[in-house]
Amino acid sequence: MFGLAEGIAILAMVQAPVADDFGHQALVDGRDAAAIAAIMDNDQIENDDPARLINLGIAYARRGDEALARQLFEAARDKAERVELETAEGEWIDSRRLARQALAMLERGEFATGSRVAAR
Repeated sequence: MFGLAEGIAILAMVQAPVADDFGHQALVDGRDAAAIAAIMDNDQIENDDPARLINLGIAYARRGDEALARQLFEAARDKAERVELETAEGEWIDSRRLARQALAMLERGEFATGSRVAAR
């Protein structure tokens, strides 16, 4: 069973035809650099897409760049458009709520230790 972080990084696949567009598999596998590369290299994803922002935030948080992760999570939280995102466990969550949860996890240091993952 996935924790919230897994649910967060696996958010990208519901509205995208290919889950790896959002670095899904790389995040699940713990390959954060590969997830970042997959997301950044995909010009089909809008820069402010909430799933993109959240997944990048997770990857950067797990790599220790908490400042950048915070910026990404805050951007997803503050985005005017709300999007329902599906977690790895099949739960649909409002993108702003998910971003707030990711920020809380970041504050608690949950990405630094044996982190988990989110999809759309």
